[in-house]
Amino acid sequence: MLRNLYIENIAVIEKTTIDFTEGLNVLTGETGAGKSIVIDSINAILGNRTSRDLIRSGAENAFVSAEFTDLSERAMSALEEYGFQPEEDGSVLVQRELTLSGKGKCRVNGRPTTVSVLKGLGEYLIDIHGQHASYELMSPELHITYIDKLGELEEELSGYRDAYREYSRLRSELNKASIDESERARKIDLLRYQVDELEQADFYVGEYEELTEKKRMIENREKISFALNCSQEYLNGGEENDGALSLLEMACDRLSDIADVMPETDTVTKRLQSAVYELEDCREEIISMIASADNEGDDPDEIEERLDLIYTLGKKYGASIEEMLEFLDKAKKELSYLEKFDENREELVRNCNKAKEKAEKLASALSEKRKKVSEEFKDSVKREMTYLDMPNVELVIKQEQCELNNNGCDRIEILISTNPGELPKPVAKIASGGELSRMMLAIKNVLAGKDDIDTLIFDEVDTGISGSAAQKVGFKLKEVSKSRQVLCVTHLAQIASLADSHFKIVKTVSDGKTYTNVTFLDHDGQRNELARIIGGVEITQATLDYAEEMLKNNNS
Repeated sequence: MLRNLYIENIAVIEKTTIDFTEGLNVLTGETGAGKSIVIDSINAILGNRTSRDLIRSGAENAFVSAEFTDLSERAMSALEEYGFQPEEDGSVLVQRELTLSGKGKCRVNGRPTTVSVLKGLGEYLIDIHGQHASYELMSPELHITYIDKLGELEEELSGYRDAYREYSRLRSELNKASIDESERARKIDLLRYQVDELEQADFYVGEYEELTEKKRMIENREKISFALNCSQEYLNGGEENDGALSLLEMACDRLSDIADVMPETDTVTKRLQSAVYELEDCREEIISMIASADNEGDDPDEIEERLDLIYTLGKKYGASIEEMLEFLDKAKKELSYLEKFDENREELVRNCNKAKEKAEKLASALSEKRKKVSEEFKDSVKREMTYLDMPNVELVIKQEQCELNNNGCDRIEILISTNPGELPKPVAKIASGGELSRMMLAIKNVLAGKDDIDTLIFDEVDTGISGSAAQKVGFKLKEVSKSRQVLCVTHLAQIASLADSHFKIVKTVSDGKTYTNVTFLDHDGQRNELARIIGGVEITQATLDYAEEMLKNNNS
């Protein structure tokens, strides 16, 4: 559940901390006070898209922090999959910083992460059910997700999608293979030319580096020869001077002469003798290098021509020999495929047909399960909507077969009739704002038991309703809050009076700047806020008494 929310420099909120509790948490305030800003801040924590306009005027950055406790098993698994561990007390701290430059920062338990990770984790932490949910209801292509969620068909859908992806891949390959004969002939000619050109070049990995080294050696031949010959002379000596080897050998001889009278010189003598052996090896290697440097077997012109060929073909087939050889391998495979076109195409058709049959079989099985679930969905949602003062509502789950797609072979749409005698029609053509709100809440209640998200947020679920309908919406929210944490932004006293924790959002102006504060209300504060919602500008004693009665009745 969402235990604590800290907001800094988000719109008109300079700094505020909200300590949410279990049960039903209600947020109220005047229109424009900043209730939506709290929801925007939570959306930011959930990895949703934000705007620079969200940053408070005059500030360089904004910051939101949310502490979650008592995570569900699915949330814990998701956390571990992303490489994070909860704190010792089981809590998780999610933070997001927004900047005017657009280079924000995200952290989970202090460790840097990405917005996409926040979005992935957010799906298991909070479910925000706001005005966008009404758009979902008016988008028929999304209705199928309700059925799949209620029927817990995720595993069957995942299996189907694997089969559908394989079928789509093979179908795509088949479409690519089914080019006309003249185009295939042109492609074969081009591939043959490319393969021949690269095979004749006969490149091998490391050749460019080897040629470059040889070219460098040739260009520095005189310098190399001078250095090697001097080194050899310094070791061997010349007509007038003794070399290092001769001097070391003489040192060994002199020390050997006194070994019998000064035994401790024996260790030094042995070390000098080892140095003599090492220098003799170095001398032989230098002599070999001199012979190699004096050999003019490598033709500079041939080396230059080879390097030019690598450069020329590199512009066509890849920036390195490795890339050119990779291009050659792919070209040979494609050429072989096209040359064996008829044989390959027949096999591809067979595989594609098998994949299609498998996908169709899984889609058909999924479709049958959806038919059964649709009846349960229809009856359950109707029962909920009847309770929410829509006793005459009729629902029809329209399920039509369509071509295979990512969701199977079904097109599902919820049709609704809100008045007796009217035929059920698409939601967008029938339902009013208040009806949409209640339908949204009904569906959410029906689906609530099918996930283990601990925190549900209802953003102005009371849109377009009043009276007994509003009170019943409040009762339903209270019922849901018994099994999970509920946050609700509302304008109605009937709902606010049911709160376990009530927060008031107030906007003030000071020194030409706007500030929004969030305050937890005690019993008296809650009574006064209910009276404000009920009575408007003038709050009378009668209004306060009525507010007190609402609190007493709803918390008895």
